[in-house]
Amino acid sequence: MSEQTPTPDPTETSESAGTTETVEPTAAPAPSPASIPTPAAIPSPSAIAARMASRPPAQPAAAPTPASESARFGRVEPDGTVFVTIEGEEREVGSYPGAEPEDALQYFARKFDELSGTADLIAARAEKPEVPAKELSDALKALKEHLEEGKVVGDVAALRSRVGALDAVVAERREHESAQRAAARAEAITTREALVAEAEQIAAQPEGSTQWKRSSERMRELLDAWKTHQRQGARIDKPTENALWQRFSHARNSFDKARKGHFATLEQSRGEAKATKERLVGEAERLSSSKDWASTARAFKDLMGQWRTAGRAARGDDDALWERFKSAQDSFFAAKDQVAAAEDEEFRGNLGVKEGLIAEAESLLPITDLEAAKAALRTIQDKWDRAGKVPRADIDRTEKALRRVESAVREAEDKKWKASNPEVAARANSMVTQLESSIASLTDDVAKARAKGNEKKVAELTAKIEAQQQWLDQAKAGLDEFGR
Repeated sequence: MSEQTPTPDPTETSESAGTTETVEPTAAPAPSPASIPTPAAIPSPSAIAARMASRPPAQPAAAPTPASESARFGRVEPDGTVFVTIEGEEREVGSYPGAEPEDALQYFARKFDELSGTADLIAARAEKPEVPAKELSDALKALKEHLEEGKVVGDVAALRSRVGALDAVVAERREHESAQRAAARAEAITTREALVAEAEQIAAQPEGSTQWKRSSERMRELLDAWKTHQRQGARIDKPTENALWQRFSHARNSFDKARKGHFATLEQSRGEAKATKERLVGEAERLSSSKDWASTARAFKDLMGQWRTAGRAARGDDDALWERFKSAQDSFFAAKDQVAAAEDEEFRGNLGVKEGLIAEAESLLPITDLEAAKAALRTIQDKWDRAGKVPRADIDRTEKALRRVESAVREAEDKKWKASNPEVAARANSMVTQLESSIASLTDDVAKARAKGNEKKVAELTAKIEAQQQWLDQAKAGLDEFGR
């Protein structure tokens, strides 16, 4: 908004809050306004004059300013003193000596229009949600100050009412923003607590199950997230932030300490594993040229067991040591396999002999004549021993085939011995005798009970007789095996 002043150059004015001091005009061709406080946003007459002087001279004349309707709320005394009516009460506003009464009145009316326009602007901005309450409150505060000075002519009461309504709007906006800030702070605290909780969870992992690389990366990500949230997120109160940071920092420090301890221990164990494996490699290389096939093969098996329990050295060292160990082992077993292959070729003729003996032994089954089968099997066993070794791949198969025949002969022999064992036969015979005697006694008891008419006793004794008769039948069947 711009301020309209009389065309003659105004004189300097004196301004002080709450007072109006009339300054007599000089011999200038036109009067200047008396000392009138103006809003900070409204240029003073001298400032307007300076602007006018700095403009290019060849400017077209400005259109005449239309009269303000606000002037109807004021009047002017002949001496230039201006008054305004507020709710039926008249109050002095100021003076504009040397000016026409209407010009003086319009000057103060335009001052009011500017304040009214400021109120309109504040109301328009208050309708925009993105305008903060503080900005509206500051603008409203400045408007109130100028309105309270009372150096205007217009419907001051209505403007005060509008300002009061804007106060309520700003208060509501401030309350809404306060609620938003509280929600944002609560959300920020929740987010920070989640970061802290995850950091504490990572720090609390058992050392043996911690994935150190992944966990270290995640700890760095959590720290970056904390810093970003601290810069860009809602501010939270210092005590809460400090408490959360202490927990977060403690979790990070605990994790770093555990990580350093883990890798220090790992480095030590890797050194020990390296030393152990170097020793095993040395032994393997020493054994690689041995010709004592059986004992050296067992020695290599033992070395492999020690290798598995030695732990891991650093990857590069471990791989290099394994290559040396495996090379020594392969060298020995390659030589051993070469010798075994030659032996297998040599023993291949023995395989045919033993397969013939297996067929001969299997022809003894099933055993009908135990003594003849035993004699024939002893002859086969003697020939088996003289036949010599067979190729390694056939050893297990041929040995098992002969063992099956040998087992069948032993089982037949055991069965015959049991059948002829006098002690077992005597026990079986004694059992039969006892059961027969018991059954005879029970039969007599049944007859006596029946004679007395004791049917209950008869039923009990009959049940016992039936049970013992079953036992007797089984005992007699067993006794028959002994040839009674």
